[in-house]
This record gives sequence, structure tokens and C-alpha cells, in this order.
Amino acid sequence: MKKSYILVLLIAVVLIIDQVLKVYIKLNYPIYGGFNLFGQEWARIYFIENDGMAFGLKFGGDIGKYILSIFRIFMVGFLIYFLRSIIKSKEAFGLQISFALIIAGAIGNIVDSAFYGMIFSDSSPHSRNIAEFMPEGGGYEGFLQGKVVDMFHFPMINSRFPEWLPIWGGDAFSFFRPVFNVADSSISIGVVLILLFYRSFFIATKEEEIPVETQSEVSDV
Repeated sequence: MKKSYILVLLIAVVLIIDQVLKVYIKLNYPIYGGFNLFGQEWARIYFIENDGMAFGLKFGGDIGKYILSIFRIFMVGFLIYFLRSIIKSKEAFGLQISFALIIAGAIGNIVDSAFYGMIFSDSSPHSRNIAEFMPEGGGYEGFLQGKVVDMFHFPMINSRFPEWLPIWGGDAFSFFRPVFNVADSSISIGVVLILLFYRSFFIATKEEEIPVETQSEVSDV
């Protein structure tokens, strides 16, 4: 099997897993609903939705959401173009996989924001008001205004800051607080792989962009 086919298959598998989990959670649980994984309090399925970026971050209301969604679409286009270029130049397959994971995660969250508002009714914290697929009255938002479904929560440590600590003294804190999804995880794994194993690719690319005469002058100094 060609490496390019493997990359397409990887993107498809991540997208399918991401969307199947999101749709299942959306149609079966109210907001803040869920369950413990493997009976562990620190590993939970915990359904929330966010209007913005990965891990529940927000940006600029409705206009910011349009901007963010459009930016994501352009970025996916650029990343696909970049992935094709490093496939043609036969760069390390691990680097290709890293970018494929980032692309898959980005597309996964774009699907939520682009279409979920149109095809689902709104979710609420009330167990009797679980979202419906293709409701009679239409969805809860328009195109590119849907909410991203998050569900993985790993509050491994729940404690309080010491009283002597400025500003946050005595406040409760949780580690790891963010709630995320498969798409977020895919993006994060791709970025971490690049930072750990493929930084040299970008360093080498930058050096190639410097004229030979400039490089020789630098070495002479």
C-alpha cells in the first residue's frame, strides 16, 4: 500500500472515530452528563460543548466564531497542500503522519462548527432534553455557528492552592482541567511528534532558504 493511501486512511479513521463518539454523546447525554471510565473518578466521559477553539477556549463571540471557522478551513487547505509537498519530496514518513493527524483533528472540529448547529437540536443540562438529530423545528444555529462537542476529562488531581499563595490562595484547582475530544487529541499528538522528532526538518528548510553566500559569510565570522 502506498504511503499516501495510508495517510488518507489515517485521516479517515481519526475522523470516523471522532464523529461517531461526538454523535453518540450528543444524542445520548445532557450537558454535563457522562460516566466514569473503567470505574475511575479521575478518568471521565463528561459532555460539554464549546463555541471556540480547542480545549474550550473562546474567541470573540459570533463574529470571532466565523473568523475562527474560516481560518480553520484555510489552514486545512494549506496543511493538505503542505502534506502533499512533503510526500512528493519523500520526507520522513513520521513527519507525514504528524501532519495527517493535525489535518484530521482540524477537519473533525470544522465538521462540528460547520454542520452540528444545522442538524441537531440544542443540548441542555436537563436529562429530559437530550439533543435530537434533524429536529422538526430545525437546528439550534446556522452554518459555521455550531458548537464543538467535547467529552474526555481527566481531573487526576483535585485539591486547593495553599493559603499563603498570592491571588489563588485557598482556591480549588484541578489537574488536568480541560475537556477535549478525539480531534483535539489528534492535533496535539501531531504537534508533539513534530516538536520532539522533526524540528530538524524546519531548521534545515530555513537554512536552505538562506543564500549560499550569506551562509559562507556567517561561517567565516
